[in-house]
Amino acid sequence: MAQIIYRYFKKELPEGLILVRINPVSLEGLELLVSKEGGLQQTTRQFDQDIYDDLEYDEFAEGSALEFNLYLKGIKSDK
Repeated sequence: MAQIIYRYFKKELPEGLILVRINPVSLEGLELLVSKEGGLQQTTRQFDQDIYDDLEYDEFAEGSALEFNLYLKGIKSDK
């Protein structure tokens, strides 16, 4: 079975941070919304083939697996 290498993106907003993890094969994803107060909201997503164009249009930057997973595990906060 082949390993999946996820792609990561992020965008900083005045009210917090949006982090996105995308499986490039199935286009399934996980979105994290991190508030400035340290709150975390996770949303499972199913993207379409235009997701990369959409992220570029919305000015998302390339993210890192380490940063995404630190927030996901509750180890890192924006405080």
